[in-house]
Amino acid sequence: MNAQVPAAFFDQNMVRSAVDTVLTDFLASQTHEAHRRGLPRQAAQALSSFLGAGGKRIRPVLCVAGWQAAGGTGAPDPVLRAAASLEMFHASMLIHDDIIDASDTRRGRPTVHRTTSTEAAILIGDLALVLADELLHSAGLTPDQLTAALPVTNALRADTVYGQCLDLSHTGQPTAGLDQALAITRYKTAKYTVEGPLLLGAALAPTPGSHTCRPALTAYGIPVGEAFQLRDDLLGVFGNPDDTGKPALDDLSGRFVR
Repeated sequence: MNAQVPAAFFDQNMVRSAVDTVLTDFLASQTHEAHRRGLPRQAAQALSSFLGAGGKRIRPVLCVAGWQAAGGTGAPDPVLRAAASLEMFHASMLIHDDIIDASDTRRGRPTVHRTTSTEAAILIGDLALVLADELLHSAGLTPDQLTAALPVTNALRADTVYGQCLDLSHTGQPTAGLDQALAITRYKTAKYTVEGPLLLGAALAPTPGSHTCRPALTAYGIPVGEAFQLRDDLLGVFGNPDDTGKPALDDLSGRFVR
């Protein structure tokens, strides 16, 4: 199904709806294919349920914004599918993060490891990572676009994992300064939440602007991404679970029950 957004304007809700269509259709196809091959379709179904439970689709929206900032027009289907791959990667990180934090709920629903098992949730998170890659490679990008996109997505994914490793390695070890905390925030969240999606969208654009605007996108993306994570941390400790969809203190308590 072609989920292309009209070129006349940039409507965030329209982008979110189009990305949801891409994800729904893609996972329905994955579930059908697993069934056809006699493989467990429950994994793809659990992933579809997780993605369907909500989410702001910030990363896909910013990817389309980066595409337009670099001179792209509208949001053609290949760009939307590449943007949707970011949401699939995000799902992988959230499912695994919920295991690390021993979280009981996410988006107002039981976490994947609570509805299945820890072992199954690890595999479902791994499947989301594999499918993020498949969604990007099957997006219909031109060879030049794919060549430009891969270094961005590879760096984005690696930085996120390194950020998680930094977070774990410094748990319970307060430092005198802010540098280490900000480094964790930058690599764990800022780069793959704001900067990376903007740069991915720009990398797909066919104009010279895709190169010239990248420093500006980074200058904007890093501090906004850091602010996003800092606010999320505050909500994780002091937020109302009815608003956040997850219990308060999970990010802290989960570190000490392992």
